[in-house]
Amino acid sequence: MSNNAYVQLVNLSKHFGKVRALDGFSLDIAQGELVALLGPSGCGKTTALRALAGLQDLDAGSIFVDSKDITFVSPNKRNMGMVFQAYSLFPHMNARENVEYGLRMKAHRTSSSERVKRASDLLDLVGLSTHANHFPHQMSGGQQQRVALARALAIEPNVLLLDEPLSALDAKVRTQLREEIRRIQLEVGTTTLFVTHDQEEALGIADRVGVMRGGVLEQIAGPAELYERPLTSFVAEFVGLTNPLPATVSGSHAEVLGVQVPTVAGSITSGSGLALIRPEWFKVEASTSGNAKIFAVSFLGSTCRLTIDLADGARIRAQIPSSDASNLGIGSNIKVTLKSLPVFVKGA
Repeated sequence: MSNNAYVQLVNLSKHFGKVRALDGFSLDIAQGELVALLGPSGCGKTTALRALAGLQDLDAGSIFVDSKDITFVSPNKRNMGMVFQAYSLFPHMNARENVEYGLRMKAHRTSSSERVKRASDLLDLVGLSTHANHFPHQMSGGQQQRVALARALAIEPNVLLLDEPLSALDAKVRTQLREEIRRIQLEVGTTTLFVTHDQEEALGIADRVGVMRGGVLEQIAGPAELYERPLTSFVAEFVGLTNPLPATVSGSHAEVLGVQVPTVAGSITSGSGLALIRPEWFKVEASTSGNAKIFAVSFLGSTCRLTIDLADGARIRAQIPSSDASNLGIGSNIKVTLKSLPVFVKGA
């Protein structure tokens, strides 16, 4: 494990009957870093978060925070701030009282004046200074979740744990609040573990993203590296859209659609395989003697997604700038090639 890690999860294992929720799971988080865990339902991401919080006992493994072993420390002594999918606000308390709640507990007990000031500062931080006297039923879902975040931060936690906190909100509010959470996390500097099943959410908010499957960490990397250089076919296919196309591999290069492109680490090194191509890695141009025809066109604002039928019968999805699609429509004959970008190639 890394010597400069603030949070260390070391070989965590947890079985529920025959289900391996965590199977030798290890993760380092640096101080002040925001790490997102991403993966399908049942991959173990929430179990890992609950284990860090002390809410899930383990079959094996160790947990360290700031070099201190907290594996067997009770949850109320771990100084963790948590925000859940459900807002979990106290309905009989207004926003200020909800934020103050943790500061009344024995471990964080502060004077009345200190509580009021800290609650006021945090409500201002989350943009709700004018809602201090509002009760949960008087606030929108997004506003309630901001209060929940302020409450979690009030105790100045060693680690902030976010368990799918945005999944109950509509798309527009989710995007806005995601950006707010990132702004606040950077401003406060709290080490944060964020669990989500939403790829855009994870890639848009985190310093690093870990992709889990079957209780293990398949890959952890910065968002761009994870997207552009996946280490396994699972990561390549789970994160973003891919088009599987026949490829012939020799060493560190592959031939796809008649173009030689480099391969990424983890790809097969020889023989026939399937290259996993991102939609935006295609080059598309109108051509009466092209190798493809447009089946459908979807306008997405600044980009346009094309569903394309290749001459060999394969159907792919390409994404190009809308400004380049003005002369392309359903039934247009086109030529499709690849940009010279590294691709992941798995065995056929």
